[in-house]
Amino acid sequence: MDQDELIKKWLSDELSQHEIEDFKKLDDYDLNIEILEGAKQFKAPQFSAVDNYEVLKSKLNTSPVQEEKPVIQLNAVKVLSRIAAIFVVGLGLYFAFFTNDLTTVQTLASNQATFELPDASSVTLNAASEASFNKKDWATKRQVNLEGEAYFKVAKGSKFDVITSDGTVSVLGTQFTVNNRKDYFEVKCFEGIVRVETNGITETLTKGKTVRVTGNKVSKDVIVNEDPEWLHNKSSFNSVPFFEVINEFERQYDVTISTENIDTTIIFTGGFVHTNLEQALKSITAPLDLSAKKNNETNITLYSSK
Repeated sequence: MDQDELIKKWLSDELSQHEIEDFKKLDDYDLNIEILEGAKQFKAPQFSAVDNYEVLKSKLNTSPVQEEKPVIQLNAVKVLSRIAAIFVVGLGLYFAFFTNDLTTVQTLASNQATFELPDASSVTLNAASEASFNKKDWATKRQVNLEGEAYFKVAKGSKFDVITSDGTVSVLGTQFTVNNRKDYFEVKCFEGIVRVETNGITETLTKGKTVRVTGNKVSKDVIVNEDPEWLHNKSSFNSVPFFEVINEFERQYDVTISTENIDTTIIFTGGFVHTNLEQALKSITAPLDLSAKKNNETNITLYSSK
């Protein structure tokens, strides 16, 4: 039996024991197995098996001299642009430019992104966040709209406002973070001075100070870090409601967490890493005597055994 017939019968699982031995003796047996085994993993397309086999045959049969095909030259700039676009999407980041010169930067879950403002100040977005600014009107309207969390390193002598749904942060040559999430607003000052207007109050923060608004409750705290821990793939919390810990966990690991018999308003102090799911789960459950169950790759249930 010739090679083509053996391959065809192998694909349809019709080889006898003797024919199997002949099939194994083919010169390109290893190559056939590698290609055909891969092909068998896919669902059969909506056309005949004979057509599929003919396609495979043309790829496997190396003896005939193939007809020379014309060479298509690609524009190098276009190729690099496409590669760059794919790379950007893979990072979970995209820039959207509109006719009114509004620039929007977004990050997806488990991703961060850094970009510069027109005055050379830098902004680093944490996971699942969005920032926008008007480049054209920056000289007269120096403001950044923020949803989510971002770390700002303001250029010396530069001044602008960060606008959120829960308050406004005014800065001058400083380093700080703004975390604006559902039912949670927090500003941390790492250097310089920031003025925070939120919930009907105005607070001036200096280095190492933070203000937090949860619901209608305003609290102050101190920090010792030189910059946000999430820049180093860690999340830390000091006396925050447990629901915010869960929300941040979901953003960093791109998972959905449900709870059973847990008071998510309980105050939590601790943290978790962004690089090891199992370790991170232990870090947020052990202090509260909770257990975790992975329902699948993207769904986790936290529950109390009490």
